[in-house]
Amino acid sequence: MNVLRIVVLASGNGTNLQALIDAEKAGRLGPGHIVGVISDQRDAHALKRAASAGIPVVIEEVDAGLPVDTQLRELSDRLLRDLRDMNAELIILAGFLVVLEGEIVDAYAGRIINLHPSLLPKYGGAGMYGETVHLSVLAAGETESGCTVHIVDAGTDTGPILLQRKVPVLRSDTAETLAERIHGEEHIAIVEAAALMAEKLSVLH
Repeated sequence: MNVLRIVVLASGNGTNLQALIDAEKAGRLGPGHIVGVISDQRDAHALKRAASAGIPVVIEEVDAGLPVDTQLRELSDRLLRDLRDMNAELIILAGFLVVLEGEIVDAYAGRIINLHPSLLPKYGGAGMYGETVHLSVLAAGETESGCTVHIVDAGTDTGPILLQRKVPVLRSDTAETLAERIHGEEHIAIVEAAALMAEKLSVLH
């Protein structure tokens, strides 16, 4: 079976990246092989996790000197160049807080997946990330929440859903306790989705 080259984009602590690294070591990513990690945050702990695993890292920060309405497009274009340099075949957004725009979305259509901390289509879209999602779930009185892995399209959290994992919302929950419960499911979901996509895309080589 052909090796499927994966690049992970992460902005923060990188626990989902770590789940992917551990899964590959355990042979649970199928043909998937992580060949690079890119972050928009120079101090992201995800970069240390990658380096510890011997995975090449790239830092691509937003250029604050550009007009605000061009910053995401310009960063997305740099990311596209990096991904092509790495011969990336599957892109995994694992806690990556930049919304991709422009050519990158078309160039990798059907090959970018994102992990979102809610049961989409609920609590997705612009501005819905991190604590904001969990506070919204609690404010609405939902009895369950969870996480979704979906294929990225030109919208925000609007692409086809690959899989979801659910957790109960408890009366005693805070945003922090709900986030922690969902986080454990995220580690499972991202690995399952990555393996699924790696198997599917490797056949198309």
